[in-house]
Amino acid sequence: MRTIIIPTDFSETAENAIRYAVELFKYEKSEFIIMNAFADEVYKNTVEMDRDFFEEYKQKSEEATERALQKVIAKILEISPNPKHTYYYEASFGSLVDEVNDLANKHNADIIVMGTQGKSNKDDVTFGSQTLQVIKYVSCPVLAVPVGFHGYPPENILFPTDYMLPFKQRELKLINTMAKRFVTMVHFLHISNAKELTHRQNDNKVFASCCFDDVKTSYIKAPGEDITAVVNKTLKETAIDMLVMVNHRHSYLENILYRSTIEKIGLEIEIPFLVLQNLPR
Repeated sequence: MRTIIIPTDFSETAENAIRYAVELFKYEKSEFIIMNAFADEVYKNTVEMDRDFFEEYKQKSEEATERALQKVIAKILEISPNPKHTYYYEASFGSLVDEVNDLANKHNADIIVMGTQGKSNKDDVTFGSQTLQVIKYVSCPVLAVPVGFHGYPPENILFPTDYMLPFKQRELKLINTMAKRFVTMVHFLHISNAKELTHRQNDNKVFASCCFDDVKTSYIKAPGEDITAVVNKTLKETAIDMLVMVNHRHSYLENILYRSTIEKIGLEIEIPFLVLQNLPR
């Protein structure tokens, strides 16, 4: 049973992410938890309100959120009445990051799927503050789906890696299952000026290869030191449908995620971006 958490703010962006997730996992027996964290909205609207009225407003907000979540699920069932899928909803009074993290731990979730604003201009990509915070602080794989993206199923997955740290088998299995279902090619991209891999890198590469021995794979070696430039170039020149990267301590991805408070990281991503987590939180 696959467990998928999908935070929603009831926007078009969130709705698009839900549609993508339902299609991506259509062949798997899956449990979807559609959730909304409404504390920020309550606090914003009750700054000058007495405590008694605050509690009443909070209760009404929770009821309204639950009704909205029920409508979301009803709409999903209309467009995709998949007998393999079951849906639950969760109206949570708390911050989005904390509530998503608690849900992921409670249900041992496999993946979190969220919408993102996508490419904002020629040079930068804005994930949206909420999506970025979940990627940075929740120890569960996060799939960010750009608003307006409708290209599924994925035919080619790009997986840049330096092979320096061991992969998590459960996370590789997640990608393996998706790739196998849709006969997807997984392209491992190693960006380095070194002529040979170290023993550690070789061992990790062999482990990854074993996890994908029943899936079409390719192994690309690209020279260079500017990882962002090489990834952007590969995305432009190759028909890639999904980008996968691993977030871990002192990694390239962690460095760019923490670089800026305005979430501009330089990757020109117009396709779903799956962030695997190899971070202790």
